[in-house]
Amino acid sequence: MTVATGIGSVPGTDSHEWSRTIAGELPDLPHVPELPARGPGADMIGRTAALLAQVAPDLAVETTPSGWRFADSPGRVMTRAASWLAEDLDGFEEALGGRRGPVKAQLAGPWTLAASIEMRNGERAVRDAGACRDLAEALAEAADGHVREIRRRLPGADVVLQFDEPSLPTVLAGGVSTASGIATYRSVDVQRAEAHLRLVLDAARAAEATPGVHCCDARTPVDLLRRAGADFVSVDLAVLQGSEEEPLGRVVDQGGQDYLGVVPALAPSPLVPVRAIAEQAAQRVLDQCARWGFSAERAQSHLVLTPRCGLAGADPAWARAAYSSLREAVRLVREDAEVAEESP
Repeated sequence: MTVATGIGSVPGTDSHEWSRTIAGELPDLPHVPELPARGPGADMIGRTAALLAQVAPDLAVETTPSGWRFADSPGRVMTRAASWLAEDLDGFEEALGGRRGPVKAQLAGPWTLAASIEMRNGERAVRDAGACRDLAEALAEAADGHVREIRRRLPGADVVLQFDEPSLPTVLAGGVSTASGIATYRSVDVQRAEAHLRLVLDAARAAEATPGVHCCDARTPVDLLRRAGADFVSVDLAVLQGSEEEPLGRVVDQGGQDYLGVVPALAPSPLVPVRAIAEQAAQRVLDQCARWGFSAERAQSHLVLTPRCGLAGADPAWARAAYSSLREAVRLVREDAEVAEESP
């Protein structure tokens, strides 16, 4: 059965309020909210680094004018990031108390971490094979602990763990800028990229979570993600290049799930009613299924509808409208599948 969820980030600073909103608007697959507007440490990199620092203190990070850099030990920023993550989980637990069924959490993936964090010499970790390996190994352990913590808070929940990899295509293409900004680092070998991803995905699966990867880049390497062990692949359907449409269809053929970004992350101008946004999103999904040669009925259990990307930059009113339109789009897709099932 088709369901809806969010990518992860939402606007504002009130985590408890967003947990209640998410529980109401996305009841089939609610997600832990991320609120980067609170400051460094509430963002994707900082909150994941806080978990890494708990299992590998030498991988703690601190803020610099250019972003994140490895620190000698966990400091104030890591303490604050851990506190915010605990607050997010508190609100999520409160909003979903006693829930049985799937819930989704998000962590930064190993290659986005490597492309985002500087070593002490100012160069990105992606340059150093040993640093990349250390990040992946620590992330695997942190993912295991994170899944167990969510299950402790929500004993009846089935945890879906999404690894966010917006930087992966750039890493594979050799497009990450050096510290000087006048050159880029060498591209990472596909086999090594796959191996590090497999390490963290396998760790999540060993913790009895359903692991997958989100990437909203047009160059999302769908086949690589599946080979690495992603049970689902999350993409922005509007920007996905034609060469990746076929691999995305194979995910469904192989029994995996496609998380399809079909609702704008920012409010359209001029504003369009929720119903119209939902109808457009549902039609986009049905058209994509037709291009793959699937009926909506066949694809039902393999599709999850999402915003096209995170909602951190959205107006709060639009973020709520986006979730409402997703819920309505799911209803429309389900109706289409029911009609097809009843037809002779």
